[in-house]
Amino acid sequence: MTSLNVALKADLEQRKAQSLYRYRKITQGPQGPFIQVDNKKLLGFCSNDYLGLANHPTVRTAFIQGANQYGVGSGAAHLVTGHTQAHHDLEEALAKFVNRPRALLFSTGYMANIGVINALLGRQDLVIEDRLNHASLIDGGRFSGAEFKRYLHGDDSALKKILESRIYQRKLVVTDGVFSMDGDIAPLAALSTVVEQHDAWLMVDDAHGLGVLGDQGRGTLEYLKLNEAQVPILIGTLGKALGTFGAFVAGEEALIETLIQQARTYIYTTAPPSAVATATLASLQLTQSESWRRERLIFLIQHFRKGATQLGLKLMDSMTPIQPLLVGSSEKALQISQSLLKQGIFITPIRPPTVPQGTARLRITLTANHTEEQVNQLLDSLARII
Repeated sequence: MTSLNVALKADLEQRKAQSLYRYRKITQGPQGPFIQVDNKKLLGFCSNDYLGLANHPTVRTAFIQGANQYGVGSGAAHLVTGHTQAHHDLEEALAKFVNRPRALLFSTGYMANIGVINALLGRQDLVIEDRLNHASLIDGGRFSGAEFKRYLHGDDSALKKILESRIYQRKLVVTDGVFSMDGDIAPLAALSTVVEQHDAWLMVDDAHGLGVLGDQGRGTLEYLKLNEAQVPILIGTLGKALGTFGAFVAGEEALIETLIQQARTYIYTTAPPSAVATATLASLQLTQSESWRRERLIFLIQHFRKGATQLGLKLMDSMTPIQPLLVGSSEKALQISQSLLKQGIFITPIRPPTVPQGTARLRITLTANHTEEQVNQLLDSLARII
C-alpha cells in the first residue's frame, strides 16, 4: 500500500499543476483598508469587515474591559459554567436587533448551521438547499441524515418541483441571504411563498447581509420586508459586518430551547470568550448609531461598479459589498491576483471547489473605511492588467 506521505504529496502536486493550491498569507496587524501581509503594506480589497468595525477603538476598549472582568477563557460549555452575563446580554441585544423573541450564540457560523439543521431534522425528513449555498449549509444538510436535495440557484420553481415530489415528515428549505461568492441576494419573498404553500420551514443564513442591508442594518429580511412568519429560522454571523467573531440563531422561544437541548455543536463545545461578547455588543451599538457607514458603503459600491463598467470589466450582478470579477480559469485568476500584488493591492483569487469549474474570480470586497481614491487606485490597476 502506498504510504500516506507519498499519496498526499501526489495529490498536492496535482493541485499545484491545476492552479488550485492555496497558500496562507501571514498578516502582521489589524484589519483595515491597508493591511500588513508578509511584511508588506498592501491596499486590501478582500476583507469581510464591511463596516470597518474590526479595529474600531470603541470595540477594542470593550474587548479589553470584557477580558478584565471575565478573564480570557470561558472555561466550559454554555450549559456548564461558560454562559456569562456578557453572553446573555448580547443574546438579548441581538434578538431585539433582528426583531425576534430569542437569540442563541454559537462559536462559529459553521457550527450554527450544522447545529440547527441536525437538531431539527432526521431520517424521515427532507432538507433542500440552493445549489450555491455556503459549504457550512451544505455540510449541515449532508450530516443531518435527512434526504438532501439541491435546487437551481435562486429558482423557486425548481424548489417547488422538489417539494411536490413526495411526502416527508418535516421539510426544511435552506438558503443564504446574500451569496458569499456571487454577492447576489436570494429571492426570499418567492421562496417563502413556495415554502408556505408546501408546509415547510425556511432557514436563512444572513452572514453577509446582517449590518449591511436594510435601513437599520438588520439585514436581508429588513431589506426585503420579510417577517418572522415567512422566515422562522434566521442565522447571523458576527465576524463580517460586526467585526468580531461567532454567530447566532434567532427565532421563537421553542426553536431556541430546542437548540439548547439538542444542537450538538452548541452543547458539546466551550463557550466563546466573554470578551468577544462585550466587544460585539459595542459593535452592534455602533452598527445602529452610525448609519453613515452603510451610506458610505453604498456610495463606494456604486462608484466601483460605474468605473468597472466603463473599463468593460465583467462584474457579477451584485449590489452588496461583494463585487466578484469573473475571470474563468483558475490560472488566469491567480495571475491577475499576483499582478495586483506587485502593484500593492491584495485580492485573493477564488477558485474551485469554492466556486464551480470555469468561474474562478477575484472576490473584490469594499468596506466603509475605504476611500474613493483607494477605489480609483484599484480601478486603475485593473485597467493596466486586464
